[in-house]
Amino acid sequence: MVVDERRFSKTHEWIVIESDIAVVGITDFAQESLGDITYIELPEVGAEFEQGAEFGVIESVKAASDLYAPVGGRVCEVNSELAKTPEIINHDPFGEGWMIKIKNFNAAELGSLLDTDAYEAQINSEA
Repeated sequence: MVVDERRFSKTHEWIVIESDIAVVGITDFAQESLGDITYIELPEVGAEFEQGAEFGVIESVKAASDLYAPVGGRVCEVNSELAKTPEIINHDPFGEGWMIKIKNFNAAELGSLLDTDAYEAQINSEA
């Protein structure tokens, strides 16, 4: 399931803009590929990242994977529920499974991300 207003990175993170905040998570394809998620490490509020920089780590019963910032900016909120119950990401990757919120992001960087059709084509080529 891909949601239309989102943009996607080639590394399977999604981003949606809510007013002046960028909300970031991983895609349904990513969580399915990982399997049952057992642990997530997210940055502290106030951390700053460049586009494409590693912002965290996610682990599952199958693998561990780095998480990459789809846009640069400053983390203004972290989904603290994921530390206690990381499996939320498996159940609702596009909703309650969001990971971080970024302020002061560079809106021009959104243009380098994939739209829904381009992301669907990418995951179909990987499957």
